[in-house]
Amino acid sequence: MKVLSIVGARPQFVKCAPVSRELRRVHEEVLVHTGQHYDYLLSEVFFRDLGIPAPDYHLEIGSGSHGVQTGRMLGAIEEVIGKEEPDIVLVYGDTNSTLAGALAAAKMHVPVAHVEAGLRSFDRRMPEEVNRVLTDHASDLLFCPTETAVANLAAEGITRGVHLTGDVMVDALQENLALAKERATVDLPATGYFLATVHRASNTDDPVALRAIMAAFALLEAPVIFPAHPRTRKKFAEYGIAPAANVSVVEPLPYFDMLAALAGARAVLTDSGGVQKEAYILKVPCVTLRENTEWVETIEDGWNVLVGADADRIVLAAGKANGAHRRHDARFGDGHAAARMAAIISAFEP
Repeated sequence: MKVLSIVGARPQFVKCAPVSRELRRVHEEVLVHTGQHYDYLLSEVFFRDLGIPAPDYHLEIGSGSHGVQTGRMLGAIEEVIGKEEPDIVLVYGDTNSTLAGALAAAKMHVPVAHVEAGLRSFDRRMPEEVNRVLTDHASDLLFCPTETAVANLAAEGITRGVHLTGDVMVDALQENLALAKERATVDLPATGYFLATVHRASNTDDPVALRAIMAAFALLEAPVIFPAHPRTRKKFAEYGIAPAANVSVVEPLPYFDMLAALAGARAVLTDSGGVQKEAYILKVPCVTLRENTEWVETIEDGWNVLVGADADRIVLAAGKANGAHRRHDARFGDGHAAARMAAIISAFEP
């Protein structure tokens, strides 16, 4: 089979690595990079470190409003599909690249497979939630990371083509954790530290929210390592925010450095969906700077707490963050999700 895989953002590169390897054992894969993340530290370095083949197509879409970005991707992906005539289009996660790939394929009557299907935060104000829902309803194969995701799809009337595969992020972490500890070059504090990531528009585009988050970081009793997205750095300057002395704002970290930093952190403070899940898998407490999450399992098992952009709640939750007496099961699978996905694709008949 010819599988057209579409990626565009940093978390998708991590998920793509094990799946691409499994697909290429038996199928032809055409890899399309939309260019949604285009900075070297958010893109090329991931392909290098994870051993992902160079993209067959780099669409170089870049940034823009949701409508502009998705529209440009839709047209460009449509052209690639027309040229390559794939048997199936594979999309990952919940970004604009995901939705554009799914829509282009569905409109051209090419089957769609969605990795990370069934996730729901139940907050339609999040663009990612809209992308998830629309992609799932356009998909023929839905690869669910958890039982909760399967139940979410069933509640929306989607049962055909649904497969509980486990989460491919477990595959990636199992493959790369030892390498990360060996190859990481990031300079980390000798004693306990917090790791922070803040990139969602609801936090970065709201000066009140971003100031509250940074004020909370300033009150924490341990150093804060903050790999900042270029967009977040721009907002610091725009809002006149000067990080406190205990907050080290650094460039986005390559995958191995980020993984090593996360594994060694006292806790992570984040508004990222993927980092919440990675923290759970690595048994690192998480304080989520949002009011909801698609990864409800991390909350249920006590490894994650939702605090929004409230400074008092952030400081309180960070002070209590530890891994003692928390449930930890294989909620996200056994590390063989990529092989299951490749086998399901191999057996697929439209």
